[in-house]
Amino acid sequence: MEVKKLYRFRLYPSRTIENNMLKTLETCKRTYNEMLDICQATYEMTGKGQTKFDMNRCIRYGVDADISMIHSQVLQNVNDRLAKAYSNFFRRVKEKRLGRNIKVGYPRHKKYCKSFTYPQSGFSIKGKKLMLSKIGMVNIKIGKTQNRINGVVKTLTIKRESSRKWFAIFSCVDNIPEPQMVNDKKIGIDVGLEHFANLSDGQMIDNPRFLIQSERKLKMLQRILSRKKRRSMNRKKAKLKLALMHERISNQRNDFLHKLSHHIVREYGVIAIENLNIRSMVRHPYLAKHISDASWGTFVNMLCYKAESAGTKLVKVNPRGTSQMCSQCGHKVPKTLAQRWHFCPMCGLSINRDLNSAINIITEGTSGNYACGDGSSALAMLEHSPSRKQEATQLVGW
Repeated sequence: MEVKKLYRFRLYPSRTIENNMLKTLETCKRTYNEMLDICQATYEMTGKGQTKFDMNRCIRYGVDADISMIHSQVLQNVNDRLAKAYSNFFRRVKEKRLGRNIKVGYPRHKKYCKSFTYPQSGFSIKGKKLMLSKIGMVNIKIGKTQNRINGVVKTLTIKRESSRKWFAIFSCVDNIPEPQMVNDKKIGIDVGLEHFANLSDGQMIDNPRFLIQSERKLKMLQRILSRKKRRSMNRKKAKLKLALMHERISNQRNDFLHKLSHHIVREYGVIAIENLNIRSMVRHPYLAKHISDASWGTFVNMLCYKAESAGTKLVKVNPRGTSQMCSQCGHKVPKTLAQRWHFCPMCGLSINRDLNSAINIITEGTSGNYACGDGSSALAMLEHSPSRKQEATQLVGW
């Protein structure tokens, strides 16, 4: 089975090498903006766009940026990014004409560039060094036994984060044997805010709330940044401290999600989870921050690719009615968002609301009649629940 993998390693460039990398980012930005101007001028004069071959020739003859110290394929990748921007623009125009309520978004000039890519060649690993064409040798940290690069490397992307840290991201293709299902244990997962996840076997995973725990310090750093004089060195230092704090929160969240998803995939052979429309749910006026902090979408994506590699079956269930229906007799018991306990007047079942929902999810996911719905019922439940501010306060446990 052929799989695509990404490997991300930290880079430790010297001051000279870092300056060369920063110059490469600046050149990529200027090239992108100049190529966008050329494409616009060509269309205004001829009524036709440019092909990738024409754009690559323009880089060599028509771009004013200093390209002598940049690898040729890095600049060609800039054209690929611009071509994808135009392709997405025309796709959105077509969807807009078909009635979809979206912003079209014509390609715009870039204020800065965060990464550059070597599509095929121009790089190699030599021991603890990464050789980058036209840049030099960069120190790279790769584990001895874990996180080794497996497969054929296709592309290399050099990225600079807001915290001024550099990373090398390798895109690889690897052939692995077809995974076999480890066991036939089944589990249903209901994600929430009071608890991050409620499993159908009764387990409850606490919600760590990393953003809420660090919110006080974030506010302090943001106030310090707002008081600094613009374009001053102290403002740059304050901005770096804020970026490092945001990166720390992101690392904490990703570490928690990786460990939890790995445990679930290794423990169970069949996993059923709600297919929530999270983009619509974050419009809620009181729960948006908490939903974003939970990162349900990232958790589901991790489960998807880890389940594929481990031979585990993952089922996405339509969330409509999973919290309203009794898991024992199937009777519909309407509840508001603030009601956290399920009591069925027909059969007398009295359990936690989220546990009842998790049991319904695994029942529906293993029945063969599941569907990947759009999650509209979850949004409707949020929008039509009475006294939303009071219920939100009870739900997040302030």
